[in-house]
Amino acid sequence: MAGFLNNPEPEAPEPPVLVFPCGGGIRLHLNRPKALNSLNLEMVRLLQGRLSAALENPQAGFVLLTGEGRAFCAGGDVLALCRAALEKDVAAIDRFFREEYALDLALHRFPKPVIVFAHGAAMGGGLGLAAGADIVVSEPGTVMAMPETRIGFHPDVGATHWLHTRLLPGYPEYLALCGCEVTGAECARVGFATCHTDQGGMEAALEAVLRFRPEPGEGRAGAALRLKKHLAPCARAVRTGPEEEERDAWVKETFSGAACLAEILRKLGKDGRDMAQAALGKIAARSPTAQTLALLLLRHNRERPLEEVFDVERKAALFMTAHPDYAEGVRAQVIEKDYAPGWSPARAGEVELPPELLRVLRERGPGASKGTERKAGSHGRANGMAG
Repeated sequence: MAGFLNNPEPEAPEPPVLVFPCGGGIRLHLNRPKALNSLNLEMVRLLQGRLSAALENPQAGFVLLTGEGRAFCAGGDVLALCRAALEKDVAAIDRFFREEYALDLALHRFPKPVIVFAHGAAMGGGLGLAAGADIVVSEPGTVMAMPETRIGFHPDVGATHWLHTRLLPGYPEYLALCGCEVTGAECARVGFATCHTDQGGMEAALEAVLRFRPEPGEGRAGAALRLKKHLAPCARAVRTGPEEEERDAWVKETFSGAACLAEILRKLGKDGRDMAQAALGKIAARSPTAQTLALLLLRHNRERPLEEVFDVERKAALFMTAHPDYAEGVRAQVIEKDYAPGWSPARAGEVELPPELLRVLRERGPGASKGTERKAGSHGRANGMAG
């Protein structure tokens, strides 16, 4: 979808975030197409600044986020983070995550409606932006995923909380552990998107947004509700057929509420269906350390306020980017693309997390229930996570 919606050409050099008037609101357009609009620190800061300006601007009644080229946003800039990790520049890594998560939180807390047009890839950090939106529009070419365990990392950007609030039961664990991609109308059916359009339907959706005007004093919720009705003619029905019903039931039974990775692996090992064996293969190909941490985060953060979620995810991110699996995963999946990472350790049963991180993840909080928390072994091993 190059040149999405025929944007005017700004003077060179083009900044990585463009700003356009958009009817009764503003449009923030990610403009790093060669990198699939992956977020770097400059983009995060530009978006935060523009968001702050929109907050103070009475003429900006809503914010629309779009992306240039083939993708909305494929995630964070993993190459830059990997370079920082190899250079042991912990301060740079911490700075990026603090500012990215602050941007995500600002979108969640923004008092005006936020809309995302998620064409092409919307993954990782891209879904972090979308998670704070009232309306997320997908199309047949949309691909959504939290693929972090493929590169030796864990779902972040608040996902270990909001995956539970947005997706069907079991899908948070299934998608986080397997790193599976969800495409087209399925993005709306499972809960990532709120509105699905036909191919080319985003142009009509943009026209509808351009005609929309928030009313004084109606607030974010009221304006967003009216805007959803305004977009209804552009939306296409998303149906759940027998095949989807079977998969939803299987995902719920296999993944929802599982106390540990070992429990999931046992269920998959006893299930001869193709989808179970495919999931087993995907889990086997991901970083055991990242998967162990991902499941612990999903259990710990499910009922916690986002401020706490982002803080815990940041601590986990600092651990994971310093772990050898992160550089190895980026090498195998992004740089050399041999798709044959050598994880260390190679088995979930050998994973050890630092005691200080385990102490955080063992804290009981709202919604904590028996069987959803893991305990540290005497040597920092995450008990019960063995494969």
